[in-house]
Amino acid sequence: MTAIHHPLKLANGVVLCNRIVKSAMSEALADAHGDASDGQIKIYARWGKGGAGMLITGNAMVDRRHLEHPANFVLDERSDKARTRRLAAAMKGGGAVALAQLNHPGRQQGAEDFGHAPLSISDVRLDLPGYAPPVAAGEEDLAEVIAKFARAAALAEEAGFDGVEIHCAHGYLLSSALSPAINTRADRWGGSLANRARLALSVVEAVRAAVAEDFVVAAKLNSADFQKNGFSAEDSVAAAVMLQDAGVHFIEISGGNFESPMAYRHAPKRSTALREAYFLEYARAVKAALRIPVMVTGGFRSVAVMNAALAEGATDLIGMGRPFVAAPDFAAGLLDGSSDAAPAVERDFPDARDLPPGAALNWFCHQLALHGLAGDADLSLPVVDGHQRYLQRRRATAECLRAAAANSARTSG
Repeated sequence: MTAIHHPLKLANGVVLCNRIVKSAMSEALADAHGDASDGQIKIYARWGKGGAGMLITGNAMVDRRHLEHPANFVLDERSDKARTRRLAAAMKGGGAVALAQLNHPGRQQGAEDFGHAPLSISDVRLDLPGYAPPVAAGEEDLAEVIAKFARAAALAEEAGFDGVEIHCAHGYLLSSALSPAINTRADRWGGSLANRARLALSVVEAVRAAVAEDFVVAAKLNSADFQKNGFSAEDSVAAAVMLQDAGVHFIEISGGNFESPMAYRHAPKRSTALREAYFLEYARAVKAALRIPVMVTGGFRSVAVMNAALAEGATDLIGMGRPFVAAPDFAAGLLDGSSDAAPAVERDFPDARDLPPGAALNWFCHQLALHGLAGDADLSLPVVDGHQRYLQRRRATAECLRAAAANSARTSG
């Protein structure tokens, strides 16, 4: 029976040495120019030697005008190629397969003023405080987006990454295009699922044309948006088949978006039934319809649950994020049998209803920053304190970004 320590060979010949994957998180550790910082390279070097079979970066932006966070890593013509190569090499230092997750935030562009209105599939505004109304993309805009994804993939390959993951989940641009609740277009980009999937499929086609055949091209897809009239579980299965037919090598299943953040929830301390593998039920239906591997991310903690999911064929890869923040090298213990579970520090958090909105997620983001700045996390830090420090750092980073942009404009002028 398949277990976490077994290797997996993808159709293009790339072999993962085991089934544990460090899934994408918005590390937000880039410098003011959008390049990989020393801190980002440092934590990825640690993850690279931590035992996981594959590492996926979080939110490598394809357009520096449109960011999810002011400290997003950017892959475009202005990126520092030497730093990008250092990041890829750090990820591969322990034998892991290294993927860059490519993304465009769409209407979920950071609430900070980046000098450009959010570009989305339609003008439906994000129903959260502080986010600006988006501009509906025209034909030229969508053609430019597709080209930027392809260019970013080519740059990732040039830098030494083994592949890219195209982010079609969590409410970002490609995910919004798939959702009938957000995509209100009446042209060839909206309406039927085939039309709503056109942007994601066009991106996959352009990326495949821009890279070598043995370069991994994966996609991250919502199991559902969990919103009224949104992207449904049935849509997810059909879209997964379309992505498979377009040539992706595996599909990661997650779910939700900023308005319905299913991927970011945590179990309260007083819960007596801590759930694992949030999206496994949805993944079973996707897996049954596909010939390519499926990866499930969200909630896995115990080896027993991971191995059971693999053995029954519900998934081929086990994606985790938060445990890598708490203990960057925990995967080695799961693989050699010295540990039977990944860290689950969120189980000791106060109930989410007793915390400020987004506090749990922001605490983890602050811990990531500590890894990069101080060399390690501080798990004793109270959730609300970490939340507040994250917000302070985000505001400071946004100011640095604006200052760097203003200085660049003066220099070029």
